[in-house]
Amino acid sequence: MKNVRIGGVPEHFNYAWYLALKQGHFKQHDINVRWKDYFGGTGQMTQALRNNEIDMAVILTEGIIKDISEGNPSKIVQVFVESPLIWGIHVANDSSFKQLSELKGQRAAISRYGSGSHLMAYVNALHLDWNPTTDLQFEVVKNLDGAVDALSQREADYFMWEKFTTKPLVDQQIFRRLGDCPTPWPCFVIAVRDEFILKEKETLQTILKIINTITADFKQIPEIDAIISERYQQKNEDVKAWLELTEWSQETLKASTVDAVQNQLLELEIISEKWPYDRLVTNLDD
Repeated sequence: MKNVRIGGVPEHFNYAWYLALKQGHFKQHDINVRWKDYFGGTGQMTQALRNNEIDMAVILTEGIIKDISEGNPSKIVQVFVESPLIWGIHVANDSSFKQLSELKGQRAAISRYGSGSHLMAYVNALHLDWNPTTDLQFEVVKNLDGAVDALSQREADYFMWEKFTTKPLVDQQIFRRLGDCPTPWPCFVIAVRDEFILKEKETLQTILKIINTITADFKQIPEIDAIISERYQQKNEDVKAWLELTEWSQETLKASTVDAVQNQLLELEIISEKWPYDRLVTNLDD
């Protein structure tokens, strides 16, 4: 049996993987998939790919493109979620901040450098016409729990994270959301270490076929909103709103999308040069 290590955030986006594992779809094909939750998000997963701790990751598009261009020995093999990720911009509920403009120059809590919370702070700064060089400060908090502590204890001023994941914290009046910042590209892709692609291409293709079959019909799963609501402790109305906005994908990442992401990262001086498409993305059908 082939052993395959996959990482992802412990969020509703990845429930399809849980279903595939629970229903034994991979083992039917003699594949032993071991899933690992990464509470630290993309920055933690890029390091895990580099360290050969996992073979595959369900990871934020902008984060993995940046890290591959900095030497991560991996490639993007397909889009996982086609729709944008909507980042909520949060402050502590009892904070004095009332509008986004007041966050200029304040401390942004981030899980890690190179993470989505880090990179999207730059995108948000661009949207608000801030100077990313002088108007951004960062405080590393590792994960969502760390952000709760940092904002509550005034060690950081605001925090960007997927709005539906943080909605329970807003409902509990721990966070207050001042606004949203959607990614201008598909949010999640599947990235795989080069070595695994080379040695286990057929295994990889089988895994993708299984997960793509589930995501293609994900919204038609009976009572899926109620199931996700209970598992992730979210209000049913919020899950329904999230499902309306979310579209999964079974396709290769487009060259035009890679170009758009790199242009944005280059403009923000997050990367120093653009890389050719085939150094970032591989098409397994070729």
